[in-house]
Formats: sequence, structure tokens, C-alpha cells
Amino acid sequence: MKILAIDSSGLVASVAIVTEDTVLGSYSVNFKKTHSQTLLPMVEEVMKMTETEAEDLDAVAVTNGPGSYTGLRIGSSTAKGLAMVWNKPVIPVPTVDALAANLAGRTGIICPIMDARRGQVYTGIYRYEGNQLVAVKPQVCMLLSDVIAEINAMGEVVTFLGDGVPVHKDTIAELVKVPFTWAPMHLAVQNAAALGWLACGYFREGKTVTAAELVPDYLRQSQAEREREERLENHTTE
Repeated sequence: MKILAIDSSGLVASVAIVTEDTVLGSYSVNFKKTHSQTLLPMVEEVMKMTETEAEDLDAVAVTNGPGSYTGLRIGSSTAKGLAMVWNKPVIPVPTVDALAANLAGRTGIICPIMDARRGQVYTGIYRYEGNQLVAVKPQVCMLLSDVIAEINAMGEVVTFLGDGVPVHKDTIAELVKVPFTWAPMHLAVQNAAALGWLACGYFREGKTVTAAELVPDYLRQSQAEREREERLENHTTE
């Protein structure tokens, strides 16, 4: 099995080629570049450096949301285009699950945090049973205070990670009443190698779609859509 994994759901652009037991190559950038500038050149480079041809790949994996609307569209379009040209299946992986995959094998609760603005976060609650990722609370968009209340009620040590942590770090430290820690920087943000590891399991389970079937899961409407609905509601009540 050989999979090309693509993650552009957040601030980091990340690409990797993995097999069932090896990361053949990975390439991540988190520095003042748009994903539209970096993603395809990164794919080309990692395939070149690992001497991987399209026919060597079994599938293309991509984080399917939630996350940055623009980032998800770019990642989805890239994965869809490559899979269509190469005639490969696509493995859509929930973004928050892929973040939790960074901490494979860790004890206690894992809580990825991505900033969704307006006091909300994209998050979930996970644990590992051996090397198996278990979603105690599948990915969701909710108030940060509400997910912290759930974590406090569970009474277990928790590790926070994700690019939303720096945004909400003070609030997390203030509200969390159980022992907690932050993931180290090399494990704290999106990583296509972790995505690829999770995607291998999905592939074995047959959780693939065609390129034409791939649709991002935003979990909530975009800001433009929300503002349009608000304008329509205000117009109706006038």
C-alpha cells in the first residue's frame, strides 16, 4: 500500500507519501505562503524525492474538513484533480481526527482545537486504546467553554493541540480544572504523515470515494453564507 496524503485544512500545508509501516517522505510549510502557491509544488517534490510515480499509488488521502474554507477547497480540489487524472480513489479523513493521530499511543484524553471564530472551535475528544484512535466525542463545531466543561466532567488528564491553541491558550488554562498539557511543537499542528497513517486504516476498511464524490465537510456555513442569512432574516422581520 502506498498513499499520497495532503493536508491544507489550517495554517500548515503538508504533504506525505506513506506505506503501511513507513513514512517515505513528508514536506510541511508554515511560513507566509498561500496553499495555492505551495501545495502542488510540494506534491511534485515529495514524489520526485521518493521516486514515486502515479501508478505506484493506491490512493490519495486528504483532510476533508473542518478547517479553513479556502484551505479545504484548495486541498479538496488538488486531491480531486490528481485522483481524477491518475484514476485513483480518494480517502477523505476528518481534520480533527487527523490532528488527534499526531499523538498516537498517548494516554489520557486528546483534545484538538482549531479556531472557528465567534467564540467557537472545531474540536473533538479522543483517546487511544492501544494504537486504535477512539472518538469519545466526534469532531464538532462548538463553544470552547462547552467542550472544556465536558473535559472537566471526565476528570482525566488531557493534552491539547492544534493551531487554535495559541489563540485560546489563556482561556484553556483558566477554565480547565483537570491536569493538562500542551502537545510539543512538532506534534501540535497538521501533519500529512499522521494523516497518511490514519488513511492506511481507512483504506483497509474500504472507506474511499471517487474523485467526483469528494465533497469537503465544513461543519458549518461560511461567514458569507451566515451573513447572507442574517440579512434575509432582518429583511423578513422588517
